[in-house]
Amino acid sequence: MGKASRDKGQRRERQVVQMHTVLGVKAERVPLSGAAVFRNTRGTDVDVYARGNDEAPFCCEVKARANGEGFATLERWLGEADGLFLIRDRAAPMVVLPWARWAELIGGRK
Repeated sequence: MGKASRDKGQRRERQVVQMHTVLGVKAERVPLSGAAVFRNTRGTDVDVYARGNDEAPFCCEVKARANGEGFATLERWLGEADGLFLIRDRAAPMVVLPWARWAELIGGRK
């Protein structure tokens, strides 16, 4: 990965942390962008303490694309809905939420 890509990824991770901080929810970047296992054992990008500072965090990935490649279809499917369930045969469903719905669910503390 080039320096520009690495820097962009770190900026986006810091942005996600800051957005949670504004809500009053603790979040922190995982050092080395998840390349090394830190407190969370999954090697993900950002830990979000949505259940409280003393509870296990949600271990989250952050993906950013300048042109939105891969995101446009998800956005079209989501439309004006509050959430999008993605279900693949013989696999657990995934959920895509707009930021406003996520912020409402984790119950911003401010």
